[in-house]
Amino acid sequence: MKKLGFGLMRLPVTDKQDPKSIDMAELERMVDTFLERGYTYFDTAWMYHDHQSEIAIREALVKRHPRDAFTLTTKLPTMALKEEGDQERIFEEQRQKCGVEFFDYYLLHNMNRRVYETVERLDSFGFARRLKEEGKIRRIGFSFHDNAQFLDQLLTEHPEAEFVQLQINYLDWESERVQSRLCYETAVRHGKKVIVMEPVKGGALAQLPADAEALLKTADPDASVASWAVRFAASLPEVHVVLSGMSSMAQLEDNTTFMSDFKPLTKDERAMLARCADIINNYTAVPCTACRYCTEGCPMGIDIPTILAMYNESAKAKLLRAWRDPGKEKYDEFVKDHAKASDCVACRQCEGACPQHLGVVKALADAAAAFEN
Repeated sequence: MKKLGFGLMRLPVTDKQDPKSIDMAELERMVDTFLERGYTYFDTAWMYHDHQSEIAIREALVKRHPRDAFTLTTKLPTMALKEEGDQERIFEEQRQKCGVEFFDYYLLHNMNRRVYETVERLDSFGFARRLKEEGKIRRIGFSFHDNAQFLDQLLTEHPEAEFVQLQINYLDWESERVQSRLCYETAVRHGKKVIVMEPVKGGALAQLPADAEALLKTADPDASVASWAVRFAASLPEVHVVLSGMSSMAQLEDNTTFMSDFKPLTKDERAMLARCADIINNYTAVPCTACRYCTEGCPMGIDIPTILAMYNESAKAKLLRAWRDPGKEKYDEFVKDHAKASDCVACRQCEGACPQHLGVVKALADAAAAFEN
């Protein structure tokens, strides 16, 4: 299996404000091209695109291609589990939504300390083992958003996990908060293959500050900025698949082209990306990846990722002493029809859902202070 996977979290849409408005014609073209070029791995989840991603891949992939032509992965939403029977109900709904008899890979989604009590109470790993015994899934794993110490505990207590999905990119590689390197090394020490998510950090590593981009263009003028991020993750020896949440045919064309003749990074190229990470961190106020896990339960209906993106844009403009603040301009227009940052009631639901463990309430307060005063 080729090392590039199609992440179905950021699909093409016809309305950027409506995650349900998936552009099915574009998605079908992308799926067909992906398969034609010899790539087979597709990764979806229960809540992606406001619960529409699994349905979309049924229509674009499952109904249109032989089952043995692709590998399909989905995830048990640990954050949605409340009581006995939830797992069985959700799994059967997922099979119906995806239109398959079995999943090649099945993950416990977003494993962290907060959900672990529920996972243990409902015996979610035991549930996954039973699914495998029944032939309804082929491999058991989990996606992970916590520190390396907890990952070590989890893999020690549940050696039945056959792989781990980790957030790995050159910006988070040495991050004390995300601990990409430490988590990767922990998984390898336990003998687990690694699937990489967020290699481009929600698109943040596809659009860099000019001085960081200049470094990459000097090294290879023809390579896209995003290709460096995907290659960084794919160069790690125990990485099985690198997921890319592709939103357009142009992104898919780029990814499938440079990954078809994949070249691991050299030592000098890795050092260059470390310098890029330092530059990027200087410009980033809030390292949000726009996964949108925070928005579903917000009682005030705040579009948190969009506001934080505007706040980052504003912070960068101020750092560069730009003559205008595009983030502030966008925010003023946005809140004419949407909730403001100051509408936050500090319930902290968002912080419990955030895979990046961000202080979202403080970030919204900072955005309100920057934009609304």
